[in-house]
Amino acid sequence: MICSSSLSMSNIPPASSETSDEPQPQVRRIKTSPQLNRWSRARSIRSGRKLDRSALSFNTELRITKSGSPPARSEEEQIELTMSSPKRGNSRSSSSSEDEREVNGGKSIFMVSDGTGWTAEHAVNAALGQFDYCLVDRHCPVNTHLFSGIDDVDKLMEIIKQAAKEGAMVVYTLAEPSMAESAKQACQHWGVASSDILGPITEAIAGHLGVSPSGLPRWAPEREKTLGEEYFRRIEAIEFTIKQDDGALPRNLHMADIVLTGVSRSGKTPLSIYLAQKGYKVANVPIVVNIDLPKTLFEVNPEKVFALTINPVVLQSIRRARAKTLGFDGELKTNYYDMDYVKEELEYAGKIFAQNPVWPVIEVTSKAIEETAVIVLRLYHDRKHRCSMPRISKRY
Repeated sequence: MICSSSLSMSNIPPASSETSDEPQPQVRRIKTSPQLNRWSRARSIRSGRKLDRSALSFNTELRITKSGSPPARSEEEQIELTMSSPKRGNSRSSSSSEDEREVNGGKSIFMVSDGTGWTAEHAVNAALGQFDYCLVDRHCPVNTHLFSGIDDVDKLMEIIKQAAKEGAMVVYTLAEPSMAESAKQACQHWGVASSDILGPITEAIAGHLGVSPSGLPRWAPEREKTLGEEYFRRIEAIEFTIKQDDGALPRNLHMADIVLTGVSRSGKTPLSIYLAQKGYKVANVPIVVNIDLPKTLFEVNPEKVFALTINPVVLQSIRRARAKTLGFDGELKTNYYDMDYVKEELEYAGKIFAQNPVWPVIEVTSKAIEETAVIVLRLYHDRKHRCSMPRISKRY
């Protein structure tokens, strides 16, 4: 199971009862870095907030006694974050100003990671997708910022103190148990809303496997850095996919793990490259009216061929933009993005798909590349391991 070390008292002072008879404790000042200042100002500018330079001065001080206990104060002022700016308004006007900034600029979410932050960022974005109904019309605007490569407690405390001052939420993926525990205690101590993304699932897997996790970030120096088989497999897949793009070298289709086919601008190339980065050798074959498809497309295992289709209106728009980029959208006449031709080509492709019922037909109109890739890989692995669920529809 995951072992957690307690947070150093030099970073998080424990709460203490008020003692009016004790002498005034010595104050130790901890200043945050100017980099946080620049990050916050950039977020304010992007969100359209009016900058309050006195409020955005990040030279904060945390009053802590030498023994690690804070000076006596009310419950609301358990941790006092004070501004270094000499200009201060009364508390009522300051509170009003902060409320106004929050309403205009939205709430903040700090994503903290000891690595690249990919996991935290994608988890937050996936969760924010459940709030599109209020994010789109700005009823509940949100500002997100990623803090990656946070590998020591001091940096972590700096960010959490800033989150406490801005009223931000902290979402973190910290592999080292002591760092995760430090983040948890700090957020609890300063009243910061937080969520540990990596910890719960790591602990659950550890219990399931009956072994303890390493507690090392993915890119920790202690981890072995040798170039393994997986690395070279991915490089080989990318090289293969690039050479097989747009119907090139059709004689090599039998060497591909996945073969994509569809009309021009249906997303075959970007999907191929995305899958190749995951280690799959991908070939794509375009379907064009009055041009015969390579015989090898019908000779390879049909279970590794995937057909892509798209809405004609959307396809026309994409092709028109493409033609404009290539410079033949003006005087040069072309039927490349003519609606009648677009429909004809899609109908032609549809007939080919119907003649090959084993090929799954994937509708890509409203899907991101990642979403289409998920469908392709699910079907690919289901077929490979013979564990597919009964098909409800031929289109996905």
